[in-house]
Amino acid sequence: MKFSAAPVGAASAMLLVGTSTAVSATIADYPVFAGQALRYGLAAVILLAVVRQQRLPRVRLTPRDVLLLLALAATGLAGFNVFLVEATRHAGPAMIAAVVGAVPLVLALVGPLMERRRPAPRTVGAAVVVALGTAVAAGLGSGSMTGFLLALGALAGEVAFSLLAVPLLPKLGPLRVAAYPAALSVPMLLVASLVMEGTASLRLPTSGEAAAFGYLGAIVTAAAFFLWYDALRRLGADRAGLFAGLVPVGALLTTVVLGIGHAGPADVTGALLVAAGVAVGMRTPRPAGDPRGDRPGIRELV
Repeated sequence: MKFSAAPVGAASAMLLVGTSTAVSATIADYPVFAGQALRYGLAAVILLAVVRQQRLPRVRLTPRDVLLLLALAATGLAGFNVFLVEATRHAGPAMIAAVVGAVPLVLALVGPLMERRRPAPRTVGAAVVVALGTAVAAGLGSGSMTGFLLALGALAGEVAFSLLAVPLLPKLGPLRVAAYPAALSVPMLLVASLVMEGTASLRLPTSGEAAAFGYLGAIVTAAAFFLWYDALRRLGADRAGLFAGLVPVGALLTTVVLGIGHAGPADVTGALLVAAGVAVGMRTPRPAGDPRGDRPGIRELV
């Protein structure tokens, strides 16, 4: 009996996603949607190459599988970016981060319902603590009702990124579930770029921008998506969702390490709340009369 590395994978995935904040500052002058298309295109190439190298058995996609993959690409990837970018025009980053930071709570409530089971009170309580920690770290910020609604759209996209993957993972596995939507999102983002940014957006990146996109595509997307979907398959959406609160922690650590920011009291308090929520949520209460203490759940055993 061996404890699964799924929690480590989930934490690593979200911390890596958090590092994108500092890296994205280096590509601030590059058209947003065209840049995301480059990022996801690179990730898709890497992931599909790994799928081929692993010689995974072929699977036949049903119409339902295709619809789920298209919906995942349209909402969890392309749609999330569109809502997020538009939200920044009407609200401050802190407000957006506080709204999107509710992802753990939504997954803790909706994830179990999709599997026709009751949300676990411990997990829901832990998710509330994680969401609170994210809000404290981000601050409530300011913005209009339009910005708030757009931030809710980004929240919905982030939730869909996980929930739409759940029914696909048993059949396709984490590599394909990470690869296929990334590839499908590229034309969607290119269309968004042409419509919202114009034809001038389709330009070659500079060497510095190319390096940043390389990191975002290979590490923040290809590696992090695989780690996340592998953890999602093993832990379930409700418990894996707790680790989404680590995104701002990853952003904070990156800015401190690079010397472009510092950790204030709110940052530290928020990070501690997130850590406490994750720790509580990952504990499984022992059955009545079991003298052995807390035991790992079935999903945590490999």
